[in-house]
Amino acid sequence: MTTATDVDRVYDLAEDIGVCMLTSKAGAALRARPMHAKIDRDAGAVTFLTDVRHHKDDEIAADPEVCLAFAKPGSQNYVSISGVAEVLNDRAAIKARFSEMAKLWFPEGPEDPNVRLLVVRPTAAEFWDGKTNPIAVAFQMAKARLSDERPDLGDNRKVAMGGS
Repeated sequence: MTTATDVDRVYDLAEDIGVCMLTSKAGAALRARPMHAKIDRDAGAVTFLTDVRHHKDDEIAADPEVCLAFAKPGSQNYVSISGVAEVLNDRAAIKARFSEMAKLWFPEGPEDPNVRLLVVRPTAAEFWDGKTNPIAVAFQMAKARLSDERPDLGDNRKVAMGGS
């Protein structure tokens, strides 16, 4: 059973990690690329700035189901978010989301005619919230080798999200 705490943990982990691999469908093939995510908890969405001239926008228009994979191996934290994406030309939302980092890709600023807002509305997620203490991880691994038990490396949960 999904709790509000689980949903919050999905967003907390994704927000902490920040960059994910956005996977979309290109016909029968899957394609992934790194994207800088912005979590919008109030809207129940993950947003990105994107360039309308790139293939992901066409792929999403053809099939809006996507997966966002976040990873922070040093702390053993991982999040996978499945959802439905759409590309919007909402200039006010683009301006609100625009940052100094975005200027690297869009030097004309939020008025650049090629910048769009990519919105992913999560439908499901799974997280692995690992133990960050290397000594605790080493202990769990050693304990598992000496027994028939799997190591306890943290929490893992499947989470139903609000989405479409």
